Amino acid sequence: MILGNKATLFLKNFSYTIISNLISLIISTLVVLIIPKILGIEEYGYWQLYIFYSSYVGFLHLGWSDGIYLRYGGENYNALDKKTFSSQFYLMICFQLLIAMIISIASVMMITNSDKVFIFNMVALNLFIVNVLSILLLTLQATNRIKYYAHINILSRVSYIMLILMFLFLGIREYKIMIFADLIGKIISLIYAIYICKDIVFHKLNSFVVGITEAIENISVGIKLMFANIASMLIIGVVRFGIEYSWDVATFGKISLTLSVSNLLMIFINAIGIVIFPILRKLNQESLPELYSVIKDLLMTILFGILLLYFPIKVMLSNWLPNYADSLTYMALLFPISIYEGKMGLLINTYLKTLRKEKYMMLINIIILLISIVATLFTTIIFKNLNAAILTILVVISIRSIVAELYLSKILGVKVTKDIFYEIILTILFVLIGWQLPAMAGFLIYLIAISFYLLLKKNDILLSFNRIKKYIYN
Repeated sequence: MILGNKATLFLKNFSYTIISNLISLIISTLVVLIIPKILGIEEYGYWQLYIFYSSYVGFLHLGWSDGIYLRYGGENYNALDKKTFSSQFYLMICFQLLIAMIISIASVMMITNSDKVFIFNMVALNLFIVNVLSILLLTLQATNRIKYYAHINILSRVSYIMLILMFLFLGIREYKIMIFADLIGKIISLIYAIYICKDIVFHKLNSFVVGITEAIENISVGIKLMFANIASMLIIGVVRFGIEYSWDVATFGKISLTLSVSNLLMIFINAIGIVIFPILRKLNQESLPELYSVIKDLLMTILFGILLLYFPIKVMLSNWLPNYADSLTYMALLFPISIYEGKMGLLINTYLKTLRKEKYMMLINIIILLISIVATLFTTIIFKNLNAAILTILVVISIRSIVAELYLSKILGVKVTKDIFYEIILTILFVLIGWQLPAMAGFLIYLIAISFYLLLKKNDILLSFNRIKKYIYN
């Protein structure tokens, strides 16, 4: 009965996030399709540099917001000590303002390329907005106020695309204007988040000493998760740094476009993970293994099925963006990343956070990061082989997922070896088909492979589906 209620709560909250992330998916798709079409290849490369560097700004709060997320996950929002949270919010503002000023001053003093100076200044502004916003968003996530979290995300993305469309209507075709649109959208979402959490923001503060003590405790808890997340992002990031270093900004932009298309699916995967964490924190430990198997069987079936979209997407994008047609071939190597990133983000990381295994998350990500660095040095610096560099991304991401899942399976007492074997075979087959065969032939052969996989997993999938129905209706 309890598990059924939790599953019902999950579906209710997911109904909020599904709308939010559907909008994000549509907007991200429009951005991926429109911006490279209207910007020159070099301008698009600078736009992607801004996106790339901005993706790391969340780590400069040193795990502060992550600590709040972990410590207060599953708590009731109304029961929170608002004085404590208000102090954390204003201390975060001061800290992030200092970091942003350091980055801005350093960029002016150390960089000669005017475009890159502009990008770093905008990244510094982005850092301040995103990290101040994070303390409110993660509080909402931790306390299961998913509806408000979804509203904030929708407002940010809709404001962003509306501004871009307005600039395009006015005939403006500069990457700098696209960056302004991104920042304005985030500022609007921050203002709305402050309104949603006004009982935190406009509240009497704790004393400075108490606020600092609470901040240190949050950072001490969250910093392991932060390092895990940094290492996780750098696993792919070091390869992109290597590509930027060894090739020109146009090549970097082309590869970034391919990664952007391949990562669109992760918007939905992350949405599910956001909803699952506070629910899992409230579940009995005995319920976790069964729910893991249920979600895994259904998730992997969906993810492998979605890979079929690669074939029509490649054809359409090649026609729509002929200047990027050569780089779109790499989608065959990058599309399967969503399989392993999806499982890692939705299931493995969510469970490890629930079980408070952030230390292991950090350790595995650091080890895989070191492997990625060594591979990047060989592929981008020594041999300067772009194909091998991009294949490195898929290889290291899959290794990380497999190792982490084997560790988690021991804790939960579930069997995963057979499924991992199936996933490796399907991934290798997809890469070979996507790289070597025409779209139609590849689609048909991969469809046959997926059908065979469904036959092998039929009983597990039916059992998982029946369990989901039981959770919902009980």
